[in-house]
Amino acid sequence: MPIVTYEMIKVSHNAEICTLQFNRPNHKNTLNKQMIEECLRVISDCESRSKILVIKGLPEVFCFGADFSWMDKQEYTDNQQGSEHDPSILYALWKRIALGPFISIAVVEGRVNAGGMGFVAACDIVLSGSRAQYSLSELIFGILPACVMPFLIKKIGWQKANYMTLMTAPFNANDVANWGLADTVSDDLDELLRRHLLRLRRLPRDGIIRHKHYMNTLNPQLLEHEPIAVQENRATFSLPTVVTNIGRYVQSGKLPWES
Repeated sequence: MPIVTYEMIKVSHNAEICTLQFNRPNHKNTLNKQMIEECLRVISDCESRSKILVIKGLPEVFCFGADFSWMDKQEYTDNQQGSEHDPSILYALWKRIALGPFISIAVVEGRVNAGGMGFVAACDIVLSGSRAQYSLSELIFGILPACVMPFLIKKIGWQKANYMTLMTAPFNANDVANWGLADTVSDDLDELLRRHLLRLRRLPRDGIIRHKHYMNTLNPQLLEHEPIAVQENRATFSLPTVVTNIGRYVQSGKLPWES
């Protein structure tokens, strides 16, 4: 099998366990098209050979959402189908993590924000460090976390997803554990992951596949809500206020209410 090299993620395989680590330390692990495509290649590999997929970030940041540095005045609305920044690609990635024939585990340290929350909400199991912080900051700029929302609602329910969206502020690990987003919280994530893998790796692959299929049949909302989520994302990024707010933030680092 040829060796695949990646620029924005680190990938390792240990028997039937695949570990994917976001690795853009100078960009807060924010997402661009190349990073998404690299993740999709890993997922394709996992669908045929892995029982467990572990997704990690870095100690200070798991994933901070979309990389808006690409947004100049000519490209603000360049997020339509087939374009460089088509949101359907990211939704497809999260969907394959959520529905794939493997157990997906998010191991969260540091900050996770906006699109980073999509990875957390898509995973079957979420292990959180006690210092981790979780937020949806989109509405600050007039954006809706449209593609994240079906995954988050599936995980924590409509009201808490609505509350996180409206508040835009970080919530701590104990908060999100109480809501059902994080399954368990620990000061020692390495040991917590080790104990989970010790148990989960014993499960038969065919049993995992059948279980995932059955659970997704009982709760099919990720498939049902995909078209409206992607459509809303595209519509939001064409709004003049969003163009102005994000453009100002990219250029100056100032939030909409800052003079």
